[in-house]
Order: sequence, then structure tokens, then C-alpha cells
Amino acid sequence: MELKGLPLLIFCYSVLCFLSNISIAVDTMALNQTITGDQTLVSAGQTFELGFFTPGNSRNCYLGIWYKNIPLPTIVWVANRDNPLTDSSGALKIGDNGNLVLLNKTGSIVWSSISSRAAKIPIAQLLDSGNLVLRDESGDDSESYLWQSFDYPSDTLMPGMKFGLNFKTGHSWYLTSWKAVEDPSTGDFTYKLDIRGLPQLLVRKGGESGDVQYRSGPWDGVRFGGGFMRKNSVFNPIFVFDAEEVYYAFENNDKSAITRFVVNQSGSLQYLTWNDRRQEWVDIIMLQKDNCDNYGLCGGFGICNINDSPVCECLKGFTPKVPQDYNALDWSDGCVPKSPSSDCKMGEGFYKFQGLKLPDASQILGNMSMSSEDCEMVCLNNCSCKAYSITENSGCVVWSDVLIDIRQYVEGGHDLYVRLAASELDSNNKKQVVIVISLSAISTVLVIGSIGWCVIWNRKRALRRDRDLHIQENPEEDLELPLFDLDTIRDATKNFSFTKIIGKGGFGPVYKGELPTGQEIAVKRLSQDSGQGLNEFKNEVTLIANLQHRNLVRLLGCCIEGQERMLIYEYMPNKSLNTFIFGQTKSTSLDWAKRFDIIVGIARGLLYLHRDSRLRIIHRDLKASNILLDIEMNPKISDFGLARIFGGDQIQENTKRVMGTYGYMPPEYAIDGLFSVKSDVFSFGVIVLEIISGKKNRGFYHPDHDLNLLGHTWILWNEDRALELVDPLMERPFSLPEMLRCIQVGLLCVQQRPEDRPTMSSVVLMLDSETTILAQPRQPGFYTERFPTENDLSSTGKKNFTSNEVTITLIDGR
Repeated sequence: MELKGLPLLIFCYSVLCFLSNISIAVDTMALNQTITGDQTLVSAGQTFELGFFTPGNSRNCYLGIWYKNIPLPTIVWVANRDNPLTDSSGALKIGDNGNLVLLNKTGSIVWSSISSRAAKIPIAQLLDSGNLVLRDESGDDSESYLWQSFDYPSDTLMPGMKFGLNFKTGHSWYLTSWKAVEDPSTGDFTYKLDIRGLPQLLVRKGGESGDVQYRSGPWDGVRFGGGFMRKNSVFNPIFVFDAEEVYYAFENNDKSAITRFVVNQSGSLQYLTWNDRRQEWVDIIMLQKDNCDNYGLCGGFGICNINDSPVCECLKGFTPKVPQDYNALDWSDGCVPKSPSSDCKMGEGFYKFQGLKLPDASQILGNMSMSSEDCEMVCLNNCSCKAYSITENSGCVVWSDVLIDIRQYVEGGHDLYVRLAASELDSNNKKQVVIVISLSAISTVLVIGSIGWCVIWNRKRALRRDRDLHIQENPEEDLELPLFDLDTIRDATKNFSFTKIIGKGGFGPVYKGELPTGQEIAVKRLSQDSGQGLNEFKNEVTLIANLQHRNLVRLLGCCIEGQERMLIYEYMPNKSLNTFIFGQTKSTSLDWAKRFDIIVGIARGLLYLHRDSRLRIIHRDLKASNILLDIEMNPKISDFGLARIFGGDQIQENTKRVMGTYGYMPPEYAIDGLFSVKSDVFSFGVIVLEIISGKKNRGFYHPDHDLNLLGHTWILWNEDRALELVDPLMERPFSLPEMLRCIQVGLLCVQQRPEDRPTMSSVVLMLDSETTILAQPRQPGFYTERFPTENDLSSTGKKNFTSNEVTITLIDGR
């Protein structure tokens, strides 16, 4: 309908406001359109309605947005929540200044949007996300919003809404509860993102300056605290923290699902999903799950453990400030140090607590490159520093006040190093000595028992003795790997037939075999004349026996008999990744969807190695030929011969023996022998660009320059020609935004400085979320030079690397 010259109106005349069951399927309002009192504005997808409503038995009238097809009235946004219409008449229109205005019966403005600028042709539109937007249909920026309801949430956070702070404008996105079930005015509880120190979620009672009721714990790149709002089968969390804004958001994994976060009248945050079969909202997540979620329940320097009774106790090295109150379960006064020190630098040190929700009031001291030792020294030299921690996304974090709101998690959490007096550290050390002695005695008994058991099994005794001699040089290692008989492996590989060889590396040949059960295997056999294989064999057995992940190749067992050393793996029928991306034909070329899945799979495998496994592993030889593909083309990281274990708080290590593969080594490793998790990130970035381009980094040729693949990509990126990198054999069409995002992620991973490269948790977030804002990459490492050949080295007389220490793997998989 068109009534030109009339203002857009939604009327509520002569009738009580209610959730209208009469609507028109129109999702925009303009100056030439009128909607009467028994009509509502409906989103294009018929999901949401905008109109007037009166909650329950109230006589007040409000302008709001609700779900259209849910029989249980569910309001998700209220415009005039603190200034209701007190009678049965009101009007919504676009005013002369281009803003949406809500008028009462006298024509006074009850509520108004505040646009960033005046609009020539103002259009109000209710999107199918539930977002009411105001835009200017004139000009080139007709798609940009002058105002949107998502910027002014009520008590509900829906998919696509931001929850945080815009640094440029100072605008904050946060939730406030309703005052009562039938009163949508601003309630007692505010739910907000706190960015003082580590980002965390706070629920306050009594406004922004009120008392904290709940604190989530810091964001660690994947989740808040011990697991709240982590990625799951229902929704995917999104967290962005850059120079312009910091915010949390979420998206549904099932686009047809109807979900929302709501702060209820009691201050609890609920994640609800609509169950159409049961015709009700189902509570999936409740923010405050138990008493330990009550802010500061155990007082200063106290720790809450919901599995203990009572739940509160003092941290090691601390004692109740008021013992009689603490024993009476009144923990509000907290704890104090058992041994106060008159001189804060005389023999003090730090005690490590594991799996904690980090305390409140943190301060970020250093960037991500600061080591644990440097962070400890900074804290130790500051007498007011009470504790420190190293976090993956923020580096060195310290606390200079009372440590409050700590809880013990069953799984997850962070390490916290708490300052203790020298006497308390000595006491703890003595306890540790007793524990070590006890464990040693138990270990001795177990070893003797194991030897006695081995005597019974004559056949296996020789195998186990050989394994103990060559692999278990450290008695604390317990590999628990199945042992295969040499005869079994001979039969499986047709006596190591030449026709069964499917690969060869510095370790030795790799054979395809078949066990009597019919299971296909890959046998990695240590060559008798291998100069580097024995150490790599022991290293690989030690590491991969403790690792299990769908994106890591699975070690089935080993064979140690006489001089034979063999590793038995699951067989990968599609061989290695380079078979499909280098020198392929149209028939072997992978489409973009499969290439993207392989990129994400490798990223998740690396994230497991770096953070989620029992051991913290640096691979050090990540390359296309070490990525094997199973029958469904799922990627699996292999070859852990050069991998190294890092301690939980270890950031970087140095080696005098540089080993790896040219083209995948980061600059700091190839030149100075320094390696860290960022070394694997660099190698991953190279693989990403190789997968996209179908070209190798080392040996890349272009007629216009002498740069390698990284340099070529860098040129294309800076000239806005990045899509020219795409493999010409790849099927079209493909997702251009997804492709450009992957190129940008690849360039971020191969940046010159390791501290500029993202962690693998950030990489996985970048790949999984299209809404995460990516930083602009800086110059990649080794982009202007090639690694020297033997001829180059002999002509210059300089030799930075030893050629026989570089791993070489054929392009066939194992």
C-alpha cells in the first residue's frame, strides 16, 4: 500500500495494547507507508514482529519486538522500557529529523532513536535476525545502519548481537534484567564485559557501580573461565579483541534453531532454546551453577572447591583471618599469610596452583612473548605483587591486591603462581621430597614385579629387555605400546618386499602391510645405516604413544627385535597431501571445500599438540608430505621424529642442531636455532598458502620476480590481487570471502616476527568464525630470499646448515 506524503505510523488508539495476532508481511517502514493499530511490522522471514504490547496484568503499554510464530509470548527487545505509555494510545513514526520516534496521545516524544547522522530517505526495517535498523536509502551507503536496536539490548542476547565495547565511539553493549516478570523497566542486575585486565563477564546488582554477584573468569581464546560459553554442538562463541572493539557474540550451529541468552530478574544468565515439540523454552545453560559461582564466597586468598565439604579453604601458605568465623562457615573475612615477611625479597618465591579460575582485578604486564621467568622476576621485584600467571592470549598477568574469587575446576582452568614466604616454600619442598621418596619406593616395587612377570613370558622377555635398553633410558617413562613380533611384520610386508615400499625418509623406508586380521598398516623401518634414525625412533615412540586426536596419525605399536626397530601405523590410503596439491592434474585436484576442511583439520591437530594434549608438543617438521590423508580425505599429522616436549610454562627453547625442512622453517629457527609453538604456526602458514596455490614455497618460480611463494603472495596481497594466488586447476566457483580469509590467515602465520604470529587457538577461531576481525599481516619471513643450495654454499664459502640434518621425505604417503 502507498499513501504518499503521510508519516509512517504504528497506532495504538482506543484499544488496550496487546500482542497482536493481526499482521502484515512487510519488513520496512518509510515515509509513504502507514500501519494501523491492529497491525505489526513483520520481518521478511516471518520470524519477528514489532508492535505494541502490554505485559500480564499491567496497564502500561510498550513498543517491543517478539517472536512471531512462538505461541508463548517472548519479548526480546523493548524501546520505552523506562518510559511506558500509560494509556491506550501511542504512535511510532519516522520524525522530521529522520529518527524513529514514539509519541504519546499528546504528541510528546516518549522514546527516540539517536542516529549517527540525518537521513535523506529514511527507511526503518525489521531484519529476520530481530534487529530493527534505520538506514538512508539515498547514496552509496544505503546498506549501512544509522541506528540499530542491536546496539541497545534489553535483557536478551540473540545470535549476531555484540556484547562488549566499541573503543572508537565509547559505546557499550550490555544486558540489564527486567524489574519483574510483568515489568520490563530496568531491573537490579547488569550483565557486562569487563576489560580491566583480562576480559571477563560480570553480573552486578545495583547498576554499573553495584556489587559484583558473579564473575566468569578470563577469556583464554576458546572459553571464559573453566568452560562457560565454549564451542559446543549447539552454538559457536565468537570473541573479538582488537584496536577498535572488544566483544563477545555467538551463532547457532543449526541455523533453524531459536536460541537466546537472557538475564532473568534474579540476576542469573540462562541460555534457552525453543523446543517446538514440547512448546516451551528449554534451559540449556545456567550461568551460576553452584555456590562456588557466588562472587568472593571464600574471601581473600580463599579457594572454592564444590567437591569439598566445606567448599571453602585457604590457599596453601595462608590461614583464616578470623578462625572462629571460618570454622562457622562464614568465610567473608578471608585468609592471611601464615608467615608474613618483613622484607618482601628475602627468600620469597612462588607456589604453583593448577586448574584454577584466575582471581579478579588482574593487570596485564607484558606481551605474549614474555617468558614465565621474566614474568616471575617482574612480580618478585615488585613488593606489592601477590601472584602472576602466563596466559596464551595476553602473556604476563599479575595481581597486586588481595586474591579473590578463586575456584578449583575439575578440568580446564589456568596455572597461578602465588607469592609465599621462604618458610612456606621450604615446608612445601619437604613435603615434595617425602612424596618423591614414596613414589620412588613404589616404582622400585613395580619394576621388580614387572621383571618377575617378564620371566614367565620367555618370548616377550627379550623384546621388553631390548625396549628397556634402547627406548626407556628414563625409568619414569611408561609407553604401554603393543609389541609386534618380527615374523608378523615380515609376513605382513611380504618379507619387506621392494614392491611394498610406499615412502622413504631420513628414518628409513616405509612399507605397506596387511595383518592377519585384514587390517592395513604402514611399517616405518629404521635403516641400519641411518645416521639420525635411532634418536628419532625413540622420540617418536615416546611422544605419539601419549597422543590421540582425529587429526594425528595413530600409532598401533612397535617392533623391537635384535637390530630391528619399527613403528606400525594405521595405513593412509590417500597417501600424503603433496600428492594432491603439487604437480596434480585436473583429475587429482581437490575442490575448495575439501582443501578448506584439510586446512581446518591440520589447525585443530596442531591446537591439540600445542595446548590440549597431555604433553605440550612442538612438531618442528610440519610440511605437506607429513600430512597424510585417510579414506575420507581427513588430514592427519605424522612424523614426530623431530618433535619436542615443552613444559607447561615454557615459551621458547634453543638448539644447536637445526633440523627440519627448508621452505617450512621460520627465520628464528633456521638462523638462531630458536623454536616455539610459533615455529609450527609459521610452517602451518606455508602449508595453507601451498594448499591454496598448488605450488611449493621452495622452488616456486614466477617470470616477473625471483621471490618464493611467500614473497609472491605478499606482493599480490598488497596489490589487492590475492585471488590470483588460487590454484588454476581448482574447480570454480568457490567462496571468495572464505578464500581471502584463508590467504590472510596464511600471511598472518608466516610473519617475520614470532610474536606477531597468532597462536593456533586464534587461528582455529579465525577459520571457524566469519565474523572475527582479522589483523592486517606484516612482512613474511624469508620472503625475499631462497634457502641456499649446495652450489650456493660452496661458492660463498659459508655454510649455515648441515645438509644431512635436513629431513627428506618422498611425496608418497605412508
